[in-house]
Amino acid sequence: MSGSTNTARELMLLLALSTLWGAAYSFIRVGVETIPPITLIASRTLLAGLLLLAVLRLRGVSLPMDRATWRRFLIQAVLNSALPFTLIAWAEQTTEASLAVILNSMTPIFAFLLTALITRHERVTARKLFGVAAGLAGVCLIIGMDALGGVGRELWAQLAIIVATLCYGAAAITGKGFKGLDPMVPAAGSMVCGAAILIPLSLIVDRPWTLAPSTDSVLALLGLSVFSTALAFAIYFRLIQTLGSVGTTAQAYLRVPIGVAIGVIFLGEHLSTTAWIGFACVVPGVMAMTWPERKRG
Repeated sequence: MSGSTNTARELMLLLALSTLWGAAYSFIRVGVETIPPITLIASRTLLAGLLLLAVLRLRGVSLPMDRATWRRFLIQAVLNSALPFTLIAWAEQTTEASLAVILNSMTPIFAFLLTALITRHERVTARKLFGVAAGLAGVCLIIGMDALGGVGRELWAQLAIIVATLCYGAAAITGKGFKGLDPMVPAAGSMVCGAAILIPLSLIVDRPWTLAPSTDSVLALLGLSVFSTALAFAIYFRLIQTLGSVGTTAQAYLRVPIGVAIGVIFLGEHLSTTAWIGFACVVPGVMAMTWPERKRG
């Protein structure tokens, strides 16, 4: 009975993570209206890092001090926050949140391709090959011929989201190296490293003291930092340990309908017909990549 209870709890956490990360795209879309991308993400990582450090202090948990662990924190920060967060924020200046969440759902496909080509601990099956093909076809439909034909910045923005997705796939693999640590420790460590990378860039590029962000953008930043980053990353690193890297990336196909629904309902976004067809390809493709295989007796 306890096994099924534990499984149910992990699945509920997976659903919660999907919701928190699905909402992040709408938070970002509102945030970048008056806050430049680098400053938005620098503030996001700083606020989330400080919040996680405060919670760790209250719990009596301290960060490790060895250089090797902090090197892993830095790698995780680059792959899982600083670079992909900034790319997505830059892209969402011109790309709708619902499109961003669909493109970003390719994480399990990239995670599988990276493991198959580099670490080679994933078995290549016909179902997974179907998942890769369906996912890539969906992305091509979402980007669409219109973007290829004229709107250059829109195309570059969508490609930036795909690069961010590739980063997330690599981060899901490297995140397994934190096994044995309290889940909040790598979350806090990677956020601190992300802030250390982005704050100097923000000061040089955006000169944040000259900005006048709107109330909506500030509230979106707070929601993004507290819920979609601090809380979400604490859940993420726990699930990496309990469900594994591929299992945790299954939140990608749960995140798609949640993220699209939030964008449509709260931001009034509309997807094109080809984007809906691409959506219909991406979700089964990601499910094919992440559905657990039956163990042979």
